[in-house]
Order: sequence, then C-alpha cells, then structure tokens
Amino acid sequence: MIFVTLGSQKFQFNRILKEIDYLIEKNVIQEKVFAQIGASTYSPKLYEYKNFLNQNKFNQIMNQSSLVITHAGTGAIITALKSHKKVIAIPRLCKYNEHVDDHQLQILEVFTSQNYIYGITDIKKLEEALIAIKKKNFCEFKSNNLKFLEDLEKELL
Repeated sequence: MIFVTLGSQKFQFNRILKEIDYLIEKNVIQEKVFAQIGASTYSPKLYEYKNFLNQNKFNQIMNQSSLVITHAGTGAIITALKSHKKVIAIPRLCKYNEHVDDHQLQILEVFTSQNYIYGITDIKKLEEALIAIKKKNFCEFKSNNLKFLEDLEKELL
C-alpha cells in the first residue's frame, strides 16, 4: 500500500493528490493508496482518504504501507524513515499557496543528498520516481536525538 500523508498544516497540497489520481487512472499506480490530505481542498477520486487521522490510525496505516509519499516537512519524513519506509517527498511551494515560503526545498535537498529519500521538485516526475524507487537502496536513517543519547551514554560510562 502507498500512504500519502500531507501533514496537519493549514495549507492545501492539491497538486500531489491530483497527480496520484492521474497516475492511478493511467495504471502507473496499481496498488492500494490511502491519503491523509490535511487541509487540501481537492477530494481524491480513485483512492481512499481522510482529512486527518488520530495517532493510532496514522500508525496503523504507516505500518501497513510499503511506500510513503509526503510533503517535504521534517516531521513527516522522519516519521516515515523511523518506520523504515521508502519515501518520495515533494516540497510545498509558496507560488502554489501551499506554504508561506519555500523552506521545504532546503529540507528536501538535505534528506535527498544524504540518500535517505527520493526527492522531487516537479510533480510531473512522480511517475518516474515511483518506478525508480523500487530499485533504489537508501541509507538507514538515525535521528539526531538517538545519536545524542548514544553519545551521552558513552560519555557517562
């Protein structure tokens, strides 16, 4: 299953939802898709969705998924990586009224350059990303908090 999670920000991210409908209709995406669409105003036509999920339901769907498609927010990316999921991230962009600025471009660059995720900036490259990610191997993500605790433990011992 593919889990699309767009966070809980007050901004829509309709571009990604429309593209997924298009790729399902085109038969590029053949597996089940479930989306947590947040404040988006577009209602997916070809897959299940909810605006918001409680934590238990979110975790259940995350655990069932093999792939996460998300906005390029640190929380969404890190949550998926900690769940050992392959991630395709697309930044919310100010020019589409998806956020107040383009800081998600920098977040995307950091996670992509460190080979943790498959990042794209052009929504029309989602089809290519869905094909390429199947064969791509990523580095294992370790959160800085965990590293900090490990380093602290070493210092105390």
